[in-house]
Amino acid sequence: MSVTTPNHYSYRVSWSNEDDEYVASCLEFPSLSWLAATELDALRGLIILVSEVISDLKQSGEPVPTPLSDRKYSGRFVVRTSPQLHARLVREAAEQGSSLNQWLLTRLAQPYGGVAEIS
Repeated sequence: MSVTTPNHYSYRVSWSNEDDEYVASCLEFPSLSWLAATELDALRGLIILVSEVISDLKQSGEPVPTPLSDRKYSGRFVVRTSPQLHARLVREAAEQGSSLNQWLLTRLAQPYGGVAEIS
C-alpha cells in the first residue's frame, strides 16, 4: 500500500512534565515527536513532520511504514513461554472451567490491569 498522507497513522498526545509541554508521538514512527504548548499544536506539528518524512522516504526510495490501521491481521499469534508458566495457565483455565485459548482471550480483552497478572 502506498501511503501519501499521514492520516491513517496512530498518534498520541500527552503531557510531558520534563518538557513542561505537550508531546505528540506516532507509533509507526517511534523516533519522531513534537513538543508544543497545546495538545492541538503538538498534534499538528507532528502530522506535518510525518508528512515530510513520508515524502522524503518516497523520494529516496525507502519503504514507508504501513499504518497499523491499514495492516491485515489474521487473528492468530503464537506466544512462547516457559513450561512452568504454560502449566500454570492451563491449571488456571481449568479452574475457570475454560479452555486455555478462551481463558487467555478473556484475560487479554480485559483492561491493562488484567493482563499484568499473566506475565
